[in-house]
Amino acid sequence: MSQPTRDELFAAIERGDIDTVVMAFPDLQGRLVGKRTSGRFFLDHVAEHGTENCDYLVATDFDDVAVPGFGFASYELGYGDMLARADFTTVRVTPWVPKTALVLCDLFSVTSGDPIRVAPRQVLRDQVSASQSMNLEPMIGSEIEFYLFHDSYEHIHAQGYRNLTPHSPFMEDYQIVQTTRDEYVVGEIRRGLVAAGIPVEFSKGEAGRGQHELNLAYTRALEMADRNVVYKTAAKEIAGALGRSVTFMAKYDFGETGSSCHVHSSLWHLSEGAVRGSAFDAGHATNGHGTALTDHFRMYLAGQLAASRDFSILWGPTVNSYKRFQPGSWAPTAVAWGIDNRTLGYRVVGHGASTRVECRIPGADANSYLAFAGTIAAGLYGIRNRLSLSDAYDGNGYEATDLPRIPATLAEAADLWERSDIARECFGDDVHQHLLTMARHEWSVFNGTVTDWERVRYFDRA
Repeated sequence: MSQPTRDELFAAIERGDIDTVVMAFPDLQGRLVGKRTSGRFFLDHVAEHGTENCDYLVATDFDDVAVPGFGFASYELGYGDMLARADFTTVRVTPWVPKTALVLCDLFSVTSGDPIRVAPRQVLRDQVSASQSMNLEPMIGSEIEFYLFHDSYEHIHAQGYRNLTPHSPFMEDYQIVQTTRDEYVVGEIRRGLVAAGIPVEFSKGEAGRGQHELNLAYTRALEMADRNVVYKTAAKEIAGALGRSVTFMAKYDFGETGSSCHVHSSLWHLSEGAVRGSAFDAGHATNGHGTALTDHFRMYLAGQLAASRDFSILWGPTVNSYKRFQPGSWAPTAVAWGIDNRTLGYRVVGHGASTRVECRIPGADANSYLAFAGTIAAGLYGIRNRLSLSDAYDGNGYEATDLPRIPATLAEAADLWERSDIARECFGDDVHQHLLTMARHEWSVFNGTVTDWERVRYFDRA
């Protein structure tokens, strides 16, 4: 089903087919926040003006705690409002929530009318604009994995998130019989997304018990991030309505395979607003590995490698993110690139117009807007500075001793971001400080808790 236009949405409300409009935007964690409006109120008051929302919504943590230290929003600044204006290119009817349409919003100052630069959707918009100013259009696809459980969200919460029951007792990587048993949930997610105007390519079982991957069609960067935030929202809402639950944690159990958000990216030539062909397509040229690499591609990938460690908080935003990076786990530990090599942070795949870089570092917990912004920013940094690409790495990246490593903790990643001249150059001081504040807060909250592991290990024996 195609997405409704603005006029088609208005007509559906007038007919009574739609009686609720969700005006939403992504917070720092990549979750949708905002307001539900009645259809009539939307037509009369919201469609043109937008909704006003407290500015702490893009300066809060997972618990909606008002975090101190942000330059953008604080008690000292009064926690005022910001304006969420509808982006009518994002209208979607969400069949899993009856008679409801979802509209994604951009955020603006209620006083100056200027965009809120630290809002995740705007952070990505700015990197897309930077690319377009170089007559290049970033195209992105991503593969987000999740775990499906028999337990409901209410049951899991009541038992303290212990003794979870994966929906499969077996690893179900590419397995058809087991995924058929999961189809009453996963199939509903697929069908719901398609009905909401999001092209789904396929779903498959993954390398964990109850683990799945769902792939959406490759498209422009902002649209891809919008599709991802709807996908993650739909998966949770549909599973919850069926008495089941899903998680996008990067590593919900250390004994299980982590869940990733592999990011496939390329740049395309832009002329008069139209995409004219891949900047990574070298035709019939070869690099000795059977894959052609253009100058744009080499500089773009060199930028990825140069910025990768510095940008780690964009790929891994939580304490849990860094539990995923384990040898032999399908998650990378080394910052290097290779041709179709899944042991490295960067994998070159495709040929001709489909040639692209797969960044295997982000986890399923990444905020797609920020992860994609980092991907584009790093590549453009390489092009602006005409960086040279190192040789491809052949062999097992897990066993390499001469390659830089992905940070081991959120604290290490935050230190790298704080000291990074590349991050400041690419994102500006305001966004740099905003994202650093959140990373530091998340680490601080973790260090202010005592875990179950500590009690089990030390209670009797310390």
